[in-house]
Amino acid sequence: MMKPLSSIIEVVDLSHSYGERKVLQDLNLGIGKGEVFALIGPTGAGKTTLLRIIDLLEVPGAGEIYFDGKCLPRSGKQRLEIRRRMSFIHQKPQVFNLSVYDNVACGLRWRGEGKNRIAEKVDHILEMVGLEGYKNRNARTLSGGEAQRVALARSLVLEPEVLLLDEPTANLDPVSTAKIEQLISYVARQHNTTMIIATHDMSQGQQLADRIGVLLDGRLVQTGNVTDIFRSPQNEQVAHFVGMENIIEGVISASNEGIVMVNIGGNAIQAVSNHPAGKEVYACIRPEDITLALSRTQSSARNSFQAKVTRVTSFGPLSRVEINCGFRLVALVTKISAEELNLQVGREVYATFKATGVHVMERKTS
Repeated sequence: MMKPLSSIIEVVDLSHSYGERKVLQDLNLGIGKGEVFALIGPTGAGKTTLLRIIDLLEVPGAGEIYFDGKCLPRSGKQRLEIRRRMSFIHQKPQVFNLSVYDNVACGLRWRGEGKNRIAEKVDHILEMVGLEGYKNRNARTLSGGEAQRVALARSLVLEPEVLLLDEPTANLDPVSTAKIEQLISYVARQHNTTMIIATHDMSQGQQLADRIGVLLDGRLVQTGNVTDIFRSPQNEQVAHFVGMENIIEGVISASNEGIVMVNIGGNAIQAVSNHPAGKEVYACIRPEDITLALSRTQSSARNSFQAKVTRVTSFGPLSRVEINCGFRLVALVTKISAEELNLQVGREVYATFKATGVHVMERKTS
């Protein structure tokens, strides 16, 4: 049984259960050669299970996996041959009680590579991951970030066609995380390695991936590029997950040549949409797309509302500002802006956002 070769991995009608618990349901997904695909979703969504099935560590309850166009058998020698073309990096890296050099070399030795060739490859890969000075260190004495780089080196030295990464930076500090992300990006671009990264860190998905899939409760609910996922979520569930904090119920009161008026309890939001008048919708606005000012400013933005600040929460360089303008809105501004505007509870402000910054989503009514 053959599939078209445009995808190196094709998941078809995949479902999987552990006992009575359904972990994955009716998944269909194609991963292109050289593509970096991020699988985002909360803990327990089924991300690790999907990676394990793709890596042939588990046999799916239903459905098929195709690798390079060939349907994979459920047992036998061919599975091992395919597995050798892939590599899996776990959330908590397992390192052997050996030197860094021997940790990285072990896979090549198992495959029967010559001693000189192993030395050449290991030295090259240790330099790539920034561990060339650690060759003789026992890998068990390394920090979490260094151990993760050893795990990456051990995988990359085998030159896999597909690299699967399960929460590769979940337990690391920010500096180590940045190093691992730079490495992943470098390998993807320079070696054209196909990668599937499972992560609950949405900024990591945005930064590294060509395409993103949202996995919620075992279902792949949306796939697309960063703009598709974060600015045009397909349903309320995805919108909540990707941080679209302003999800406002309304009804389209007028629709004219791609511009609609969304009635929000007597207030009107202008948006770009082709939904007809009378349609029940959600108007979705990302908090960072809302501008706050002390007076109504001249602007091309179609939406401007007088509002009162109801809450201000600061975290790092940003401030999250909740306001009431006849309906609740959340804005995200820099802490410096919040201080300059003296934003505090009761302060009157004007909230402004563009019609193009409003994503209109059909509201399913039961």
